[in-house]
Amino acid sequence: MTIKGEQAGSELSRALDVKQIGEFLDAMLGTRLSAEAGDFARRAQEEIRAGVDPKRMGLLFALSSRHARDRVLLDPSESELARAAELLPGWNPERWGLLETLRVSLWMTREDLGQPSCAEAVEALFGHADEGECRALYRVLPLLPDPLRFQWRMQEGCRTNIVPVFEAVACDNPYPAAYFEDVAWRQMAIKALFLDSPLWRVHGLDGRLDEDLARMALDLVEERTSAGRPIQPDLWLCLGPYEQERALPLIDHEINHGTSEGRCAGILALGRALQEGRLEAFIRAQDPLLSPWAEAAQAGDCSQAAFGRLPGRETSKQ
Repeated sequence: MTIKGEQAGSELSRALDVKQIGEFLDAMLGTRLSAEAGDFARRAQEEIRAGVDPKRMGLLFALSSRHARDRVLLDPSESELARAAELLPGWNPERWGLLETLRVSLWMTREDLGQPSCAEAVEALFGHADEGECRALYRVLPLLPDPLRFQWRMQEGCRTNIVPVFEAVACDNPYPAAYFEDVAWRQMAIKALFLDSPLWRVHGLDGRLDEDLARMALDLVEERTSAGRPIQPDLWLCLGPYEQERALPLIDHEINHGTSEGRCAGILALGRALQEGRLEAFIRAQDPLLSPWAEAAQAGDCSQAAFGRLPGRETSKQ
């Protein structure tokens, strides 16, 4: 696997219909914004359609915070999530905030979305954006025409240690899997582990596993084990069927000595490593914690989505 961008990225770009995406965002906001906030959004959109310079665009971004609260979740319905995935495969606004959704909606009103002036405005706003504004900008870039032009900027977003900004790029977002080069992709995955971000929410992770990522993850396992530190359950996502001679003893150790969450993750890792015999042994043992997970893994239910159902994760949207 080399550069992902050209082929998968062109397919993602062809799926974009910016007009429909903008209408979809407006429809979601229409049922959630107050009357006053809705009036602000309509006035701002009219102004943006007529053309605004980057300074004014930045001011409208800032003014949005008076009309939508930063930490209030958008909380889309199942049908809205399905519509988002239909408009752009892999797009999942489940954990978007209301304020950043408003800001993305304003940006999608621009008439120059496919032009250099739009990209120039993006960079101008990044120059002085606060955390919330950065999140909104990173949310909007995958929705724009010719997304590959923003590859450097999106990869730059993975360099931050500000977790919400990092997750705006890395999680629930089709862009990295489609456009990141292999080195940037692996670095993003490992960075997610260091930041304790939910790796299972990195769209397309299962499709971009390789030996190098497995080796990097195993290095991290050994480093944490030597330091007496716990292993993040999501780390086992990085292995797949690779590096088994080195990986299997470490997985066994986690199953025997880890937390409940980590032990179940280890069982899923065995499924991802195609270890049918080991799974069968756990099924026969009738362990109340591990046997159901072994049965699921043996049946093929060990994708990254399964890690989102580990003990303690079932109801979390954070």
